Amino acid sequence: MEKSKITYTKYTAPDFSIFETLVYDDDIMRYISGQALSEKQARNKFDSILSINGQEENLGYFKVYDANGDFLGDCKLERCKEDSSKLEVGYILKKNYWGLGYGTQLCTAMLTLANDFYPNHDIIGIIDPDNIASKRLLEKFGFESFFIGMEDELPTEKLILKRAIL
Repeated sequence: MEKSKITYTKYTAPDFSIFETLVYDDDIMRYISGQALSEKQARNKFDSILSINGQEENLGYFKVYDANGDFLGDCKLERCKEDSSKLEVGYILKKNYWGLGYGTQLCTAMLTLANDFYPNHDIIGIIDPDNIASKRLLEKFGFESFFIGMEDELPTEKLILKRAIL
């Protein structure tokens, strides 16, 4: 069975109920925050997402759908908090879409967006070191690990895709 093509659009204020379907699941959030978010944490995160989405037209957090209009998860391309000359890529899929190639499609979409608008910016991926599938996905696109340790009280691995022109 061929997987359907994805579409993505930025989250907007009415999308909180869609966002909630991701963040209240322990399995989905295990590698993001360690566990599901509370309703207050989810609201705070979503408000932060809306703020980021209002800052730059081509960067932000995107809800992702398949060709049938089914919500798959989300992805992001945003400026790195520690270094705004770099971008950060991220993605979350609902469990029933794991292992079906959608992660590759999400990464491809975000890297294409980066290539189109920010071709000289290095891109960071931040994962849980135990998330082998996510690490393999980033490595498939040429990302290389440069940090493994604790950050914000969570096990963290950072990978980078160097693209800056020297």
